[in-house]
Amino acid sequence: MIPSWCIYIALVCSAYGIGKYCWETWHDRTSPNRVTWTLWAIEGILAFVIEKQQHIGATALMTLALGLGPVFVVAVSFKNPHSAWKLDAFDVLCGVVSLAGLIFWCFINEPTVALVSFVAADQMAALPTLRKSWVDPSRETASSFAMGAINCGISVLTLKTFTTAGFLFPGVILICDTIITLTIVTKVGPRYRASKVLHHSKVS
Repeated sequence: MIPSWCIYIALVCSAYGIGKYCWETWHDRTSPNRVTWTLWAIEGILAFVIEKQQHIGATALMTLALGLGPVFVVAVSFKNPHSAWKLDAFDVLCGVVSLAGLIFWCFINEPTVALVSFVAADQMAALPTLRKSWVDPSRETASSFAMGAINCGISVLTLKTFTTAGFLFPGVILICDTIITLTIVTKVGPRYRASKVLHHSKVS
């Protein structure tokens, strides 16, 4: 494991990633999905409260950053309304399911089940942005999600004891941010669609 002071490196990574995303949104180079970012703000702040109650330690600071960062992204998206991603039925459905997971988490008394429902809600919130990264990676900022993956990885490594409460939330975000980063960088969605068009043209 690495020293707990490394969490501050994670916070710097998080600040850079969010700052970059806000900058790109402000200049209409990135189109944040407000469903994803609004729910990430709510869930990050709630997760911070949970971790503070369970005395997770300095790692909770990273979780707080995961909640506050999306607040700035959503705010900037309203400052430049042309940069916001147009929502559709899929986005709304994911948002409703994610909110349902949060409501379930509020009322369940079994800690492990509650934590799993909370993480599931967080990942449902991520699906619209993952889909957007597949559909139009040019309107996303890969470096911001890469920084998110790095700060979650550092945060996991600073844990003195691996517990479900301390590991599950940042661990799942690490995986999610890595997948989104790779989807944006490789442009696998447009490449896949282009290959299908080429295949159909050859067949016809």
